[in-house]
Amino acid sequence: MTLRQRMARRSQQRGVTLFGLLFWALLIGFVAYLAIRVFPTVNEYLTIERTIEKIAASAPTTVAEVRTAFDRQKEIEYSISTISGKDLDITKDNDKVVISFAYDKEVPIFGPVYLLIKYEGSARQP
Repeated sequence: MTLRQRMARRSQQRGVTLFGLLFWALLIGFVAYLAIRVFPTVNEYLTIERTIEKIAASAPTTVAEVRTAFDRQKEIEYSISTISGKDLDITKDNDKVVISFAYDKEVPIFGPVYLLIKYEGSARQP
């Protein structure tokens, strides 16, 4: 095999280098770490949203009734820890009760680095 043939053969080789492999492993690992840290906050948000939709569908008549129902549901649902019944914004729109909420959640990433997520949602009486 001549030198030219060996050079041509090397230029045809393809593959991932060690540095490329490490880069992708670190990138995928960091994204997985973020997903693991953020998932509980998303689960809490979805639980809060389902809870206020259920309360709005039950046709509450007073603000105190809505807050009490939310606090009762909060005692049942282990994942709701960020807000309580007093944090809900309850209004009426065309004789329909509208329950809304908004809160910020800081997710610690590492050291002084945090990820800030702003959640908000609302439910209307059917």
